[in-house]
Amino acid sequence: MSRVCQLTGKHPVTGNKRSHSLIATRRRWDINLHTYKVEINGEVFKIKMSARAHKTLNKSLKENNAAE
Repeated sequence: MSRVCQLTGKHPVTGNKRSHSLIATRRRWDINLHTYKVEINGEVFKIKMSARAHKTLNKSLKENNAAE
């Protein structure tokens, strides 16, 4: 499977690596992708999501629990 966040749709970006002499060679910047277990309506799913999306998800869950 490709390296895409299933939650946000983030994917690797491509560009040029530039040496000191400004020679351009192609490269890619991968996202920080991990497999997490997420519980949705009592079912546990394993999804690939970026670490940033996981951090944001945890933050919103903590805010929701604090408001209750």
